[in-house]
Amino acid sequence: MEKLVNVVLTLEPIEVNLFRGVSPPEDRIRIFGGQVVSQALLAAYRTVSDDRHCHSLQSYFIRPGDPTIPVLYQVEHSRDGKSFTTRRVIAIQKGEQIFNMACSFQVGEQGFDHQSTLPAEAPKPETLLDDAARLDTEFAHLPEQMKQWMRARPIEMRPVDPVDPLKPKPAAALQMTWLRAKSDIGDDVVMNQALLAYASDYSLLSTALRPHGKTWFTGVQTASLDHILWFHRPTNFSRWHLYVQDSPSASGARGFNRGTLYREDGVLVASAAQEGLIRPR
Repeated sequence: MEKLVNVVLTLEPIEVNLFRGVSPPEDRIRIFGGQVVSQALLAAYRTVSDDRHCHSLQSYFIRPGDPTIPVLYQVEHSRDGKSFTTRRVIAIQKGEQIFNMACSFQVGEQGFDHQSTLPAEAPKPETLLDDAARLDTEFAHLPEQMKQWMRARPIEMRPVDPVDPLKPKPAAALQMTWLRAKSDIGDDVVMNQALLAYASDYSLLSTALRPHGKTWFTGVQTASLDHILWFHRPTNFSRWHLYVQDSPSASGARGFNRGTLYREDGVLVASAAQEGLIRPR
């Protein structure tokens, strides 16, 4: 699992402001969106001074990425100010953009401080079933070619109220999932932000499917269209975090989703928003 994390979080410098990333050796049709987000963030970090950390990123998925070939990340310097630094990152395959991102970095400052609270009704992660073990049981009878959802993940996930992926029933447009990285990379802010960005794409889009009793296995075409993250406070992502997600709206074959990430001790570390394609087949 540590090798998988190293592949995802390693970039090769090619030229000034140009980096190359690769996908882990998995049986995927397209690159996992969280991987491109995390690698683009790391590419931007390579061009920013060490006294600044990312506080927000906004990105668009333009074309499906091919996991069998590398991705080139081209970083454009938008602004270097006294307090804030702005970068634009373009991900390229076969001469075409597959993804782009704008991200902003800030020098550390002190100021006003408040946050929302961790939901009191959330059970502890130790009381919940690991998602990989659950899917291993539910998919045991399926042909091998249909089991790609059971691939190894660098993130451990424990959903509070999981749906049956093969026989889903309508549920509230709300879900909570405990998650953490399986590898501890210490307290390095950059790498922990990259891991959090990677994990934030895992379950967010599925929130918009819950009211309709649908999953990826029951006649729906899905794809992430955009992804926005705000980093509020530093964290070590190898510890448990509760991902609270809701979907206020679905229309026009698109589902809108929001998420907040809390440490187990109740500290709010990040927020997310995403719109995704949810097209009935």
